[in-house]
Amino acid sequence: MPVCVLVLKEQAAAASLEQKLRANGVPLQRCVLVPPEANSSEGASIDSVDLLNPKMARQQRQRSMARWLLPFGFMAGLTFTQITNLETFSSLGPWGQPVIGGLLGMGSGLMGSYAAAASVPSENEDGVRILRNRHEEKRWLLLLETPTGIEPPWQLLQSARPLQVVRLNDL
Repeated sequence: MPVCVLVLKEQAAAASLEQKLRANGVPLQRCVLVPPEANSSEGASIDSVDLLNPKMARQQRQRSMARWLLPFGFMAGLTFTQITNLETFSSLGPWGQPVIGGLLGMGSGLMGSYAAAASVPSENEDGVRILRNRHEEKRWLLLLETPTGIEPPWQLLQSARPLQVVRLNDL
């Protein structure tokens, strides 16, 4: 989905643009106003918006990878225990030993999901860094996400005179 973030100088411009977008019936998946101060009651904090928080994006990647790596790790551990005929946990019996091998494989899959999620950078990393810098400069951010195939209303967005428009990669 196309995502763009407008950097605005004042609250009045940000609030009026948000109202115009909602009033014109522009099809938006998400419209989030991020004020410069985290304790402001005027919108979401920058850390609560998943597209603007690299830590949250990394956690989502890790969970997504764990959904695949845990079952495969369990099956790999179970298979490895059966193939090698190791008797490390022979005191647990013929059923307990492969299950422990599977659980150890599942633990390896979990560790792998953390390592892989931390080592893979996000495609939007540069854009997010720019936006976080603007946020630290006390600028208002307006995140707009439109449905696939629908472009944001550029003329309406330019009428608000944004300082910068950062287009994040299509998700």
